[in-house]
Amino acid sequence: MENHKNVTEFVFMGLWENRQVELLFFLLFLLCYLAVLMGNSIILVTITCSHLIEQPMYYFLCHLSLMDLCYTSTVVPRLIRDLAATRKSISYNECMTQLFTAHLLAGVEIFILVSMALDRYVAIVKPLHYLIIMNRKRCHVLIAMAWSVGFWHSIALLLMVLSLPFCGPNHINHYLCDVKPLLKLVCKDIHVVSILVIANSGMVVIAIFLVLVASYILILYNLKTRSSAGRHKALSTCSSHVMVVVLFFVPCIYTYVLPAGSENKDKEISVFYTVIAPMLNPLIYTLRNSEMKNTMHKVWSRISL
Repeated sequence: MENHKNVTEFVFMGLWENRQVELLFFLLFLLCYLAVLMGNSIILVTITCSHLIEQPMYYFLCHLSLMDLCYTSTVVPRLIRDLAATRKSISYNECMTQLFTAHLLAGVEIFILVSMALDRYVAIVKPLHYLIIMNRKRCHVLIAMAWSVGFWHSIALLLMVLSLPFCGPNHINHYLCDVKPLLKLVCKDIHVVSILVIANSGMVVIAIFLVLVASYILILYNLKTRSSAGRHKALSTCSSHVMVVVLFFVPCIYTYVLPAGSENKDKEISVFYTVIAPMLNPLIYTLRNSEMKNTMHKVWSRISL
């Protein structure tokens, strides 16, 4: 306890200071969370109980839905509880646990999105070698790499925060324990630590986002040689993935590239990747995917019998 001295708990200031607004959003976020649970559970059951699990694209989508379920469940239940509570407190140990878990799951999700982009790139640019390159063993390796990279990213942030002194005050201007709002409570100069956070999170997210953008530019370039029907099918699949990438990455870039001391809309913007993106992902991947919709109908018809 020496590093955080007399601070044994933190108090969230939440998204809004107006009590009536908080009660209104209590109901809204509860409905959003139920939508996340239902939508991603339907995706998981549909893929795992059908032939789709054999296809790399749906294999990765299954893991993405699992990450959305886990990541949202790390943040949103406490947010919903706090919206109805008069005092939004969290113990020091619980705060550190939430910090580690949220960054672990977010890191895994980012690299699953990279794996999905790689899958689409190979399918469109090297279609004759697709089954050889994206075999099941390589898919397992990519998921294992996602967990490994996510773990080292989150453990580095956790160890850095654990080494910092928290002497008070203990009010976090946020609704979850994240590294940037915590840095504002540290009772020492955070200039170097802030740079490390930007390097660990912000620069990494920008680099990955640029790689993803480059991969889709290459995909679009290679689509010129395809037939009209093939081009339409590939664009439909890729556009869904691009929407998910933009929904997740753009708010993350805004949040983690700016230094910790700057005044911005971090907590409002973070709602996009903690609540909105996980809620919309199932809709984005199913509404424009006839194969997914047909399989969903068959699987759930079989289950209901």
